[in-house]
Amino acid sequence: MKDNRTTQRPGRDDGSGQRAFTLIELLVVIAIIGILAAMLLPALSAAKRRAQSLACQNNQKQLALCLHLYVADNNDFFVPNNSVAVESSGSVGYDISGLSWLPDTDADIENDPSNIVNGLLFNYNRSLPIYHCPADLSNLETPDGQPLAQPRWRSYNLSQSINGYPQGDAQYYQIIPAWTKSTEVRHPPLSDLFVFIDESADTIMDAEFGNPPVGSPWFEPNIWWDMPSDRHMQGANLSFADGHVEHWKWVVPKSYYYFGQPVYGPEMPDFQRVQGAMKQLTD
Repeated sequence: MKDNRTTQRPGRDDGSGQRAFTLIELLVVIAIIGILAAMLLPALSAAKRRAQSLACQNNQKQLALCLHLYVADNNDFFVPNNSVAVESSGSVGYDISGLSWLPDTDADIENDPSNIVNGLLFNYNRSLPIYHCPADLSNLETPDGQPLAQPRWRSYNLSQSINGYPQGDAQYYQIIPAWTKSTEVRHPPLSDLFVFIDESADTIMDAEFGNPPVGSPWFEPNIWWDMPSDRHMQGANLSFADGHVEHWKWVVPKSYYYFGQPVYGPEMPDFQRVQGAMKQLTD
């Protein structure tokens, strides 16, 4: 005998004959989605940071190529690197002597890219985005320090070792060692001499990345003038004079408080690593 009784399905009938979810089932689904999101978001965030770091490295590779093309076109001379901040009587001033790879005096307040466009490397690659790290979230400011919504144009600086502020122009600058030509480079070799660096948004003002040389009798040698960034998973990207790019992971995060701040103990390996990739007084 055929049983015509219908089996009651669990759940709630919404009147259309279709089963509807119960509140408990909906809450379970939401909870599962929340758990999956909590598991996936860190991975997605890490993937985004890696992508930003790779884009930053590509930017620096392009800038390093511009430098190489300039050297090839100018009898082996490095591009002039003539934008520098000078501390005097507790205040910081700026000076530019002649042409420069980028005649920018303060990345904080450069409201248009004219200094990049007027730089000596721009004609070798006329892409403005290669001057800005995608992980650099710093914005421009007004001259009196009021924040603006527009991102800065520049995240990178050129090492003082690369034809830094004119040697012999004044006694002060004679004690900041630099090479003027690629063939002069001895120690560190081209493969270990960084050219462009991903600089901290708190220290990038002029267009030259500088720090005291080892054993300097004129400056306290273990202080930060300029500080590398740590926006790439507690690391920074650097391009080197032979054209390759590296990501350097720091032992400790980079925190800038004031110009010329001392290097504290745990940070010394990071400082010495940067210092060792620059020209020293005895090189």
